[in-house]
Amino acid sequence: MNAPSTLALLLDPSLVLRAQKLTPDPWQDELLLAREPYLLLNCARQTGKSTTVAALALLQLLTVSGSLVLIVAPSERQSHELFRKVLDAYQALGQPVEALKSNQSELELANGSRLVALPGREETIRSFSGVDLLILDEASRVPDDLYRSVRPMLAVSRGRLVALSTPFGQRGWFYDEWVGAGPWRRIHVPWSQCPRIAPEFVAEEVRALGQGWVDQEYNGLFTALEGLVFPEFEMAIAVPAGSASDRAPTLPAGTAHAVGGIDFGWRNPFAAVWGVHSQDDDVLWITHERYLRETPISDHAAALPREVMWHADPAGRTEIEELRRGGLLVRKGDNNIRRGIALITARIRTGRLKVAATCVRLIAEARLYRYPTPAERAAIGENPIDANNHALAALRYLVSRLVPPPTISAPSPCAK
Repeated sequence: MNAPSTLALLLDPSLVLRAQKLTPDPWQDELLLAREPYLLLNCARQTGKSTTVAALALLQLLTVSGSLVLIVAPSERQSHELFRKVLDAYQALGQPVEALKSNQSELELANGSRLVALPGREETIRSFSGVDLLILDEASRVPDDLYRSVRPMLAVSRGRLVALSTPFGQRGWFYDEWVGAGPWRRIHVPWSQCPRIAPEFVAEEVRALGQGWVDQEYNGLFTALEGLVFPEFEMAIAVPAGSASDRAPTLPAGTAHAVGGIDFGWRNPFAAVWGVHSQDDDVLWITHERYLRETPISDHAAALPREVMWHADPAGRTEIEELRRGGLLVRKGDNNIRRGIALITARIRTGRLKVAATCVRLIAEARLYRYPTPAERAAIGENPIDANNHALAALRYLVSRLVPPPTISAPSPCAK
């Protein structure tokens, strides 16, 4: 790359985005011009944080010969996704420096610069040193031990550290650094700073997933949860306790499908809940449950109804196959706990979950299922206490498959 081209990128780093036909937002211009060695990005989903950090990585590779840039993420898939964004930007600029090596996880340029994408495993990372730019993607999910193991890579090179993420509760190094007094430049980008995310979309996310989920994923808030996970569950009981509770409620007429969820267990109970999902008003009716310990899967397969589309614990691959051999229709559920909780909460608050009072195990669990206390949270993290999470887990697997994962489409060319 010749000197005028290098100078142009140094003077206007947004050229990397514009070459991709993207119009940068003000915060993206600010980030690309930043010179601080430590950057923390707390950005809402789909605001363009990955695209912008990819541009930052490419600028380092092109303008500083011999640079070593590492991308580290909790999973290989995540690190490869950001790596591909760097390649897209490199190709959009016309590959101004020849590539000597290019594959799914490594790019080596003729000026001696190198980009490597790595999964978040300590054994794959320790061999690197002299890193000029270290990028931690999905940083709130990067374990504390891994964070401590990668920081020494910057000691001799005095390289930069850029961490990007949405929050994941009040825990871990990402939260500690965000609220601490360390020498970080902190950039907070809620959805309201992204012109491509419409208020109507966020309102629908609140309806579908709940305010807590939106606060974390779109407002960038570090929320700590305490008390019952579902304090409003009584609102979902279709027939109040003590009033004709020996029968299931009358289901609405219209288009509906039989659906159910399954949580596997032996000493812990096997739990199944099922009912119908009304297509007309998106109301889920839970009318039946099965809750047994130390019972063979074959017995469950014989007892459960065949007309139901079941969504089961994805970790139970063997059990799922056995149920299928028994004639049941079974799909893998989604085990994202926070998303599942958000979906159930949103259904309760909007009247789209109805539970028959005859589902006594499910209701009993909802009255006990809680978040850890502050003392417990320090030892076990922020996920709810698992002791009363069997019928509720089955419900979560079911509810999480009634809607697709949230997506956003950009109506016009702009920085995604």
